[in-house]
Amino acid sequence: MDAPALYDFSPALRLMLMGLVLAGGPLAWVWLRQRQASTARRLQALTVLTLFLTFDLVLFGAFTRLTDSGLGCPDWPGCYGNASPVGAHAEISAAQQAMPTGPVTHGKAWVEMIHRYLATGVGVLILVLALVSWREHLRKVRSAAGTLSPWWATLTLVWVCVQGAFGALTVTMKLFPAIVTLHLLGGLLLLALLSLQAVRYAQLHDAGATRVAPAGLRRLLGWGLGLLTLQIALGGWVSTNYAVLACTEFPSCQGSWWPEMNFVQGFELWRELGLTGTGEHISFAALTAIHYVHRLAAYLVIAVLLLLAWRLHALPLWRRVARALAALLLLQFLSGLSNVVLDWPLLAAVLHTGGAAGLVVLLTWSLASSQPAGQASRVPSVPVSSPAA
Repeated sequence: MDAPALYDFSPALRLMLMGLVLAGGPLAWVWLRQRQASTARRLQALTVLTLFLTFDLVLFGAFTRLTDSGLGCPDWPGCYGNASPVGAHAEISAAQQAMPTGPVTHGKAWVEMIHRYLATGVGVLILVLALVSWREHLRKVRSAAGTLSPWWATLTLVWVCVQGAFGALTVTMKLFPAIVTLHLLGGLLLLALLSLQAVRYAQLHDAGATRVAPAGLRRLLGWGLGLLTLQIALGGWVSTNYAVLACTEFPSCQGSWWPEMNFVQGFELWRELGLTGTGEHISFAALTAIHYVHRLAAYLVIAVLLLLAWRLHALPLWRRVARALAALLLLQFLSGLSNVVLDWPLLAAVLHTGGAAGLVVLLTWSLASSQPAGQASRVPSVPVSSPAA
């Protein structure tokens, strides 16, 4: 008798095949639209498309979390050892019959697996970007021409692998709040890396991709992005601990400007969902602390970003960025307020995540494309490859 395999790789291989199939469409679209363009322009087009699909993936990840579908398939990377919920129909039916509103239902299983399929497709696109970047870089080293760097694409590839590991831990550790929050932050960091990569490719063939900005404005962009990252981490902690409804009033909370809060329990990072580090149920005062800290920090972040929008609007080249920033801030305020006073509606919650992701892309893109006065003219604007490359 043959010995049983230690691990069944077929679900993972089928998931990878699904990712290849999904990535085929965007790759063909870019090739057809940009077949006469230089490699740098094609790489930028593929990076921007990958950025758009990653943005969609972040939104779908929020939808997966907010519909409690994160454990729709309680194993990884497949679903009960299968590549799709179709093969796991019996197991899902049994789980759904035992607990009709539980974490495992047919609908939640499909939501979870579609999220994994989309993530695999994005991973394939990022792998292609890294491989093509290295191919062009090695060609230019041999011919002593060109300046295409493969390192941002490589870093993006490494990070998407780390992000995949966080996704696996999200499932295997049963929605551990710290892991789910890191998974959310990892998705936004992936957006930032792709944004920076797209700017770098654009700067190789378009001198207009770089805009002059005073040094003080660039520092304010950096501070704004840093504070936004902290605020997103706090928001992720609110969401992954289900603390949104700890305060259902605005601007006060529970009829008070300073409600009862337990900061020690609330910000104990390494613990299971709904429990303290000692295994006790987390208190409502701890959930209140999580919610209220996020709300208080929002006031500071909004003030800094509004100042940034005002400074940007004073410069003609940056006015469109200023208006986009103001619009995203308004979206964040309205969607955040709706989450509180309208009992956490799904649409508002997903839009709140989308607004945060949009702010990350906008600020990263603006910071990467800005140069202090006197340096923008030195940005290289050389072809990276012939159109036939």
